[in-house]
Amino acid sequence: MKLMGYRRAQGPHGIRNYLLVLPTSVCAADTAEKIACQVPGAVSVPTQHGCCQIGSDLALTERALAGFGMNANVGAVLVVGLGCDGIQARHLAGMIEPMGKPVQSIVIQEEGGTLKTIAEGGRIAADMARAISADVREEFDISEIILGMECGGSDPTSGLASNPSIGYVSDKLVDMGGSSILSETTEVIGAEHLLAARFADEEERRKFLRMVKDVEDRAIMLGQDLRSGQPTPGNKEGGLSTIEEKSLGCMYKAGTRPFAGALEYAERIPEGKGGLYFMDTPGQDIDSITGMVAGGAQVVVFSTGRGTPTGSPIAPVVKITGNAETFRSMRDNMDINAGRIITEGASLPQIGEELFEMMVKVCNGRQTKAEALGHREFGIYKLAGTF
Repeated sequence: MKLMGYRRAQGPHGIRNYLLVLPTSVCAADTAEKIACQVPGAVSVPTQHGCCQIGSDLALTERALAGFGMNANVGAVLVVGLGCDGIQARHLAGMIEPMGKPVQSIVIQEEGGTLKTIAEGGRIAADMARAISADVREEFDISEIILGMECGGSDPTSGLASNPSIGYVSDKLVDMGGSSILSETTEVIGAEHLLAARFADEEERRKFLRMVKDVEDRAIMLGQDLRSGQPTPGNKEGGLSTIEEKSLGCMYKAGTRPFAGALEYAERIPEGKGGLYFMDTPGQDIDSITGMVAGGAQVVVFSTGRGTPTGSPIAPVVKITGNAETFRSMRDNMDINAGRIITEGASLPQIGEELFEMMVKVCNGRQTKAEALGHREFGIYKLAGTF
C-alpha cells in the first residue's frame, strides 16, 4: 500500500512537516515557545527538564529531546538553549544533524537576553519555515510507518473492544512490513508472562522481563506498592478492580504477532527492522506517548474508555473508545466508536478495518480530532529526582 508523505535524507518518510523549536531545558522553554509563536506552522515543546539532572536520567532527557528532533514528522529544527543548562544547545543540535535535515541552534546568554534571542530566533525560524514549505509530498510504502499504541483512562470496554481493535491494526501493519510499539511497563504487570512468551529472541525476552521487574523494584525502594496507584481512581470508578485485570486488557493492543525486541524509553527502532516492539515507558499517558514519538512513531492510536483529549506536538493521535457513552459525551475528542462491538454487535474485524482506514487517511494528511483542537501535550519520563 502506498501513502503520501515527506521524503527525509535519512530514515522513513514523514506524514507531517513541522518546524520544531526545541528547548534544551525548562529555562529555555518559554523563549522557545515565544519564537515558535511568531512563525505559523512552527511548534515547540514545554519541557520541564534538561538541567540539574545527572547520569542516566540526564541521558534519557537528552535522548528524548533529540528523538523529537529526529522524528520524520519534523522537517527542520531550531534548538534553543539558555547557555548554562545541563543539555547544551550545540551538542543537542549535533545529535540531530546526522538525519540530514536543517538544524541550527541559538543560546540565550550569548544573544544577550530574551528579546534579542526571540528576534534572532524568529529570523532563523522564518527562513527555515520558508525552506520546508517547498517540500512536496510523494508516494512511499506503508512499511515505513511506525505506529505508537497507547491506552489511558481505561475501563472494562477497553479490553473488550478498543484495545483488540488496535491489536487488529498492529497485526495488519506488521504483516505489511511496518512497525508498532506497545508501551506502558506498569500496565503489563500481571500479564508479562503472556507477552514474554512471544519474544523469539531469548536475550530480548530477558530484557523485557528485567524492565518489568525494575519497575516493581523501584516502587519497593520507595516503600510503596504499585498497586496503591494502579488501577487509578478513574479506572476503578470505571469498573477495573486490579492491576492484573487492567494489564490483561491493555495487552490486547499488541495483537498476536511476535515481538521483535524490547526498547529503552525513547530508543529508536533499529533501521530497516520492522515488526512489533515493546518500549519501557511509564503508564502515564503523556510521558509514554512522548517516548514512542521520540523513538520514531509518526502516528499514535490511543484507546480510552473513560475519555481523554491527549495529543502530541508532532504526531497525530487517533482516539478510539470502546465505551459508546464516552463516544457520545466526548464526541469532540473521539475519532472511532468501537463501542458498537458491544452495543450493536459489530465485529472486531469490522471496527479494526475502520480504524486501519482512519490511520491511513491520517497518514495521508487528514487531521485527527486532537490535532484539530490543538492538543499538544508533552512530558518526559524521569528516572530520578532533580538535583
